[in-house]
Amino acid sequence: MKVLVDIKDLIENTIEGSTVFNNLSVLNPEHIPANLPHRETQIKELTVSFKDLILNPGGTSIRTVIVGRTGTGKTVTTKKFGKELQDIANKKGIRLFYVHVNCHRQRTLYLMLMEIAQSLRLPLPNRGLSSQETFKLIYDYLERKNIHLLLTLDEFDYFISTSPVEDIYFLVRIYDELNVNVKRLHYIFIVRELTSLSSLDKSIKDHIIKNVIEFPPYSSFQLYDILQDRIVNEKAFKQNTVTDEAVKFISDIHGADKGGSGNARLAIETLELAGRIADAESSPIITIEHAKKANSKINPEISIITDTIRDLDLHYLLLLKAISSLHKKYEEDFFSMGKVEEEYRNISSLLGEEPRRHTQLFEYIRRLKLMGLIITRHSGKGMRGRTTLISLPVPVSVELENLLDQEIKRRLQKSQVNS
Repeated sequence: MKVLVDIKDLIENTIEGSTVFNNLSVLNPEHIPANLPHRETQIKELTVSFKDLILNPGGTSIRTVIVGRTGTGKTVTTKKFGKELQDIANKKGIRLFYVHVNCHRQRTLYLMLMEIAQSLRLPLPNRGLSSQETFKLIYDYLERKNIHLLLTLDEFDYFISTSPVEDIYFLVRIYDELNVNVKRLHYIFIVRELTSLSSLDKSIKDHIIKNVIEFPPYSSFQLYDILQDRIVNEKAFKQNTVTDEAVKFISDIHGADKGGSGNARLAIETLELAGRIADAESSPIITIEHAKKANSKINPEISIITDTIRDLDLHYLLLLKAISSLHKKYEEDFFSMGKVEEEYRNISSLLGEEPRRHTQLFEYIRRLKLMGLIITRHSGKGMRGRTTLISLPVPVSVELENLLDQEIKRRLQKSQVNS
């Protein structure tokens, strides 16, 4: 009979058990870190765009568009820039307020204006106001208090797709309606793609696309620096609990130069989940296996991997089987091309298949990497010569082994029927 576990004891032991985490909050998507690795160029471009807010406040209304995919640092960079610019302006005696509005959350012009009023701590009357009336109260407040407002409209492409043209026109071309000398309202528009602005009327578009700053997807080495910043400088984890191999794996799997999305948010999320898995297994450190398990749960492309395997030719499958077999035999994270080739030849011989030559296998490895079925890196210090190191992007599981065996068997049977 199975020994029953006391639920209360289980919960208490789990709560009081050891953890790899030191400060989970710095892994939260809303966290604004002290440093923004690899976004210095974009911050400088933003500063160039808005420096007249400091040098000649109110001389002109400044507008800048930020473009980039999800997880490329658009939101965190603008929030950090806005806060720092506000502090610099205030020290110089300029009353600048930075307000960040997410257009997906505040889905109408009215809700957007209410958010701005709340951020400015401007009390509004209880009676229902129109958007125009609300805006007038806000602008009168800016005039009365001698305030300049830098407004970021995040996910502005969503606002464009759901709002009436007149609301967009009102927001963007407000100074066509206001006869004032001092321009107190300045914009940062954040969109995922510049093409989202193509549906706008030319008169509106010309007012927005004055200056465009691009946020490209992060490369693997950039993601590595970002993760290390959270680990070392932001102290997300206890000292020496995160292995370098785990960080490199997450960086490589998500790096744009390695076929990933370049999404820093996803990379940080993967690291956090790897930590939770390590805690669940009572492990004092986060290993590459924890990172692989986290990736298999969090990466939307994992299901694509299994679908892709079903379409592979026999010798691609045999190569994957060889890598999988090495992961089971040895407690290593990566294997040299020579070791993989040797294992592949052994498996081929056991199945009565003529192994492919080295040059052909190298091409197979290149293609498997492009398909996202393996990850590769070049050997560093500690290895003689320069060789390609190979690993799987997901942990070796019973399901993966069964799938490979099943597909290999199917190809062999098909080959026998055709011969």
